[in-house]
Amino acid sequence: MAMKIRLARGGSKKRPFYRIVAADSRMPRDGRFIEKLGTYNPLLPKDSEDRVKMDIERIQHWLAEGAQPTDRISRMLEAAGVIEKKQRANLKKAEPGKKAKERAAEKAEKAATAAESANAPAEEASAE
Repeated sequence: MAMKIRLARGGSKKRPFYRIVAADSRMPRDGRFIEKLGTYNPLLPKDSEDRVKMDIERIQHWLAEGAQPTDRISRMLEAAGVIEKKQRANLKKAEPGKKAKERAAEKAEKAATAAESANAPAEEASAE
């Protein structure tokens, strides 16, 4: 069985509340799970200790059994000091998209042609 440690959403509309669960990866997000490992309430302030509650011993047990944490859970576990921090780098984050690059190239091309045409009459007048 491919095990995951992930979030299962609860709460009403616009009021999310999550359970941290160990579940088979083939089960639906809010469906059947094997064990509840903690809770996460994103509506609480970030410095609140009730925002994320985890049973660290059981999480370490499931990690030892081969369960893979999702990205969000791995960030929570890194903050709690359970697992070491992964190196993450989104190198394309600051890079403009394809259309923006095309617009910038067109703009630079127009500026270059405008500068050439502005300099051409001045060069002809100085040649005479």
